[in-house]
Parts: sequence; structure tokens; C-alpha cells
Amino acid sequence: MGDGRAVRLHCFAHAGAGVSSFYRWDKVAGSAVSTTPWLLPGRDERRREIRLTGRDELLADLKPLFEQIAGEPGAPYVLYGHSLGATVALTVAHAVREYGLPMPALLAVGASPPPDLPAALANSAELPDAELLRVLDRFDALPPGAQPGDVWFRSVFPVLRADLRLARNLRAAATGPGAPGPLPVPVLAVTGREDPLVGAEAAAGWQRWTTGRLVRRTVPGGHFFVRGGELPRMLGRAARIVLRGHRDQTGQGEGR
Repeated sequence: MGDGRAVRLHCFAHAGAGVSSFYRWDKVAGSAVSTTPWLLPGRDERRREIRLTGRDELLADLKPLFEQIAGEPGAPYVLYGHSLGATVALTVAHAVREYGLPMPALLAVGASPPPDLPAALANSAELPDAELLRVLDRFDALPPGAQPGDVWFRSVFPVLRADLRLARNLRAAATGPGAPGPLPVPVLAVTGREDPLVGAEAAAGWQRWTTGRLVRRTVPGGHFFVRGGELPRMLGRAARIVLRGHRDQTGQGEGR
């Protein structure tokens, strides 16, 4: 990966989700992209592991990611997070700087307001079950027919609630005393055209979280546009721009 032939795209999913949304991304994103989804505890093959709700637990669980970044010092990489995953990606970027590791070439966030703006779902983490279900239903975050006691409620709902607590705690850590502040990397903020949770105005707030350039894009779909094809194609194009810039800086593009 240090030879400049591909950009690694590290991906973090939305609350309650595994990594299935990213399974076809290598194919859809196109050339020069290597997608690496990070599965958090409590779901899929990690379903028996204790779910995370705090920053320190998250960073400890993602130790292999930091080791990978440290082991590929010459390789450009991009972080992408969707909804909850956007806050995870931001937290990872802050930790990378704290650890003295190579910074990402781009931080890409989707369907998420920045931590200093209200977040309807994260702020609902402690609601009683019935109220939280109503909030999720209002924002199309429930599968059709989901209700207390069914398979979805028993298997996914506890993971989703834990993830909302994680999102709330990560947002508090990013804005509280001793918060690390804006990052010296460009940010790409993506919103869904029909997303009832995050609109263009919220996406504009990500400018406060970078000392670099903010690029805003809108794609078709609602809050879960991560499941469509436009987002990975967009990130693929961004990764190829990153790769060209890396080659120009290192001289790898000379003579081609």
C-alpha cells in the first residue's frame, strides 16, 4: 500500500449497522481504491462482544486501524463515516493527530451534523423504548413492521441504542473541555437530498471542524443513501484525486 497504487478508504457505518453497506464498494468506487470497513463489537460476527459507548473504548478497539496507519507511512488514506460513523471518523482523525501518526488525506462525512450542532437521534439515546421507536420511525430508521418483542427489537435495537450513546459521548468529547479543535485536513460533507435529519445547512457547519477546505455534495436518497451507488462512486473519484496529488508530491507520476 505504500507504493502509491491505491488509496485505502476506511469506512465506519451508521448506528445499529454492521458493514454490509460497504461490501460492493471496491467494485463501485472504481480503480485505485481499497475499501476497509471497520466492524464494531455487538454485531455480525462480533455480536457476542460487549458493545462500546465511550471514546476510550472505541479507540482501544480500533488499535488495529492505528497500527495499520502507522505501518503504511507513505500511503495516502481517506476516512469515511456515515451518520454515527461520521463522528467515529472524526474521532479517529483527532486520535491520529494525538498519536503523531500520518493524517488522512481527506475526512469524508455523510448524513451527519458536526458535533457542535444538535443531533436528533444521538440526543434520543436515553428515551424509553416506545418513545425511541417512535423517533426512529419518524426518521425512517426502522424496518417495516418492527415492534417491541420481535426479532429486530431483540437483536438490533440494543445495538442501536448503544450506538446512539456512543454517538452522544463522542460528540461531547469533541466539544467539551480540552477538545482537540479543527483538523488540518480537507473535509467532504455529503447529504441526502431527501434526508429529514441532516440538510445542507448542517453540512455547512463542518467548516468549523477543518482548517482546510470544506466541499459539500448532495446525492439522491434519504438518511441511508450509503446503500446506493452514488456515494462510493463519489468517494472513488475523490480517492483518485488524492492519489494524483500524492504522486505529484512524491514524483511517482513523472515519466508516465
